[in-house]
Parts: sequence; C-alpha cells; structure tokens
Amino acid sequence: MLITFKSKAGADVLMLGKAASQLIEILGKDAADGKGIITVEQLPRAIARLQTAIAKEREQLAAQSAEERDAEEETAREEGRTGMNAAVNLTQRAWPLLDLLQRAQAEREPVVWGV
Repeated sequence: MLITFKSKAGADVLMLGKAASQLIEILGKDAADGKGIITVEQLPRAIARLQTAIAKEREQLAAQSAEERDAEEETAREEGRTGMNAAVNLTQRAWPLLDLLQRAQAEREPVVWGV
C-alpha cells in the first residue's frame, strides 16, 4: 500500500505502507486508519516526536560496537541486502517527512494523507 503525505507547504512525500505506518504511529496517529491529518496546532508535537525517534535511533546505532556493526554488515552481505537492496533505517525514511512537517509549520498548513 502506498501512502502519500500532502501539504500545500511542500512536495508530496510517498512511502510504502509498512514504513509509513511506523512513522504515522511515531507522529501519534492511528496507522490503521487509511487517512489522517496533522493540524497546524499538532505540528510542533508531531515534529518533536519525529525528532525524538530519529535521535533515539542515532543513539542506538552509535552505541553498537564495531563487532556488532561488522556482524550486521556480514549478515546483510550473505542475505544479498547490499547496494540498492540495503536496508533503509528510520532516520533515512523520516527526513523527507520531517522536512515536510517543518515547512508546513512555517507556512501554517496542515499535513494530510489518504485523501
């Protein structure tokens, strides 16, 4: 399932269902609902929640030992998850949405999806 986040403040952000659902839940919304809105009043909290999730993931990645990172890279190579097949982490997926939320806040526009 493809989810499109939209706002008059910026370009649409497209994501596949699983990644979009994860981000919708981080934003404090119901991912099971096919559509939703982050109102202008809700934007500061949504931005803060997303920034917190990004920071938490970065801390977890930084806390990994070199051996753990090497083991994960080796497993990824063995499973063929390299190059274009490499896993994309939350931080990488969240940046386009975070940018849209910040633009929407600056221009006082809501962000919607599923409409």
